[in-house]
Amino acid sequence: MRDEMRIILTILSLFAVSSMYTALAQERKDTLKISIDIDFDEDSVMFSDSYVDSIDIRKKSVINDYTMIGVQYGMGLNQMSWNPRMEQKMQFVPVNFGVTWTRYGKMFGYMPYFGIQAGLFYAREGYSLEEDYNIEGAQSVFWDVVEVPVLAHMHFDFWKMKLMANIGFYASYRLNIERSGNAVLPSVANTFLETDRRFDYGIKGGAGFGFVFDPIEIHFTAMYKYGFASMYEPDYYSEYYYRFASVSNFIFSVGVHFQLTKRTGKTSHQLRKEAREIYYQRNSGGNVPER
Repeated sequence: MRDEMRIILTILSLFAVSSMYTALAQERKDTLKISIDIDFDEDSVMFSDSYVDSIDIRKKSVINDYTMIGVQYGMGLNQMSWNPRMEQKMQFVPVNFGVTWTRYGKMFGYMPYFGIQAGLFYAREGYSLEEDYNIEGAQSVFWDVVEVPVLAHMHFDFWKMKLMANIGFYASYRLNIERSGNAVLPSVANTFLETDRRFDYGIKGGAGFGFVFDPIEIHFTAMYKYGFASMYEPDYYSEYYYRFASVSNFIFSVGVHFQLTKRTGKTSHQLRKEAREIYYQRNSGGNVPER
């Protein structure tokens, strides 16, 4: 089982690193083909506004490498992965919000479907056990966490919509804890024990769709996170029989994202600059005079 998990983690790591490298380090290669008479003199080249307006750049370009920041709110369906098994009920918790940074990039210079997304979230997690089960006398437990996910991002844009998928890793820290139940001692109701673990990490991924109204995008996502770290020391109950409990949550969220750079097309200034460079490359051996 551990060997299979290592293989899965290796594949996910390679994919995430590849997408991050593509988003952050790839070179932009846009091509603008023109064929038009240009008026010029020895010191300058002039382009009329009618020429610039005649270029339908949206038909000739793909999605740009662009950056977004966003705010996100969601709700969680919380549970734990127990070993040995314990009967539990799903927790509904409407506390999950944060900020995200997204960077899109072209893979191999021409495939505009990839990117990287990082964020900072505040959320509430926990579990609720059935009547015959308890831990330290508690049947229901909540804790607040600060979480930092780093995800490889894939997207496909069409019309004014996009389809999205994310996969990556997260790290989180438990800020506080609240235990409740008929047998909970007051001394442990709001206190982490020495055998509790406050740091967590694991895998996070999901899919969603979005509506694009440049320069604003509205995204709807469904995510799943699974923790690799047990919430307590495995030998807390017995040094011979280990017990594990890992986070296993579903999160449904909506986010509003703001484009910091242009998503499609080029500005008039960019078009004039490219046309000027093309002209001098064809007629002056590639030497573009300073302006």
